[in-house]
Amino acid sequence: MAKKTKKRCSWAVSNSLMKGYHDKEWGTPVHNDRLLFEFLILEGIQAGLSWNIVLQKRENYRKAFDNFDYTNIANYGEEKIEELLQNKGIIRNRRKIQATITNAKAFVEMQKEFGSFDGYIWGFIDKPIQNAWKSLEEIPAKTEISETISKDLKKRGFKFIGPTIVYAFMQAIGMVNDHTIDCFRYTELKNK
Repeated sequence: MAKKTKKRCSWAVSNSLMKGYHDKEWGTPVHNDRLLFEFLILEGIQAGLSWNIVLQKRENYRKAFDNFDYTNIANYGEEKIEELLQNKGIIRNRRKIQATITNAKAFVEMQKEFGSFDGYIWGFIDKPIQNAWKSLEEIPAKTEISETISKDLKKRGFKFIGPTIVYAFMQAIGMVNDHTIDCFRYTELKNK
């Protein structure tokens, strides 16, 4: 008898890295500030690229950016930027590297103001938003909430943080359950 395979969102079936990310991370509520920062940065880095490319380089980013330690990154200077621009393991885009440093500084300020970035970002919703999409085509690229958060983050100095990036971030950290209803993760996360 053939082993029954789990039904996944169609975007996640191209390779084992995408499957692993989909099955274990995407849409799972995150409340750890370091991990929230990592997702915020990775979503900004993805702008104009595929998530698969970013996932393939994720470990290289962790090494290059001190495991996304925002307090260290906030202190990066021009010498570190030049070093990062030579790192073939990451996407060598000066604007995105500079935005990571700018965002680390803004992130630290947010922690001072709110006690944690988690307290800030999750303050926009009461509980995770449970959608019920039948297909990927139904899922919006941005929402009213992502536009509100994007405007607020920009006001606070964040870069590479438009409403589409913010919505992808919200999906990644579980603020919204956008697994399609036929995906095994939809039901798992609906009850979290």
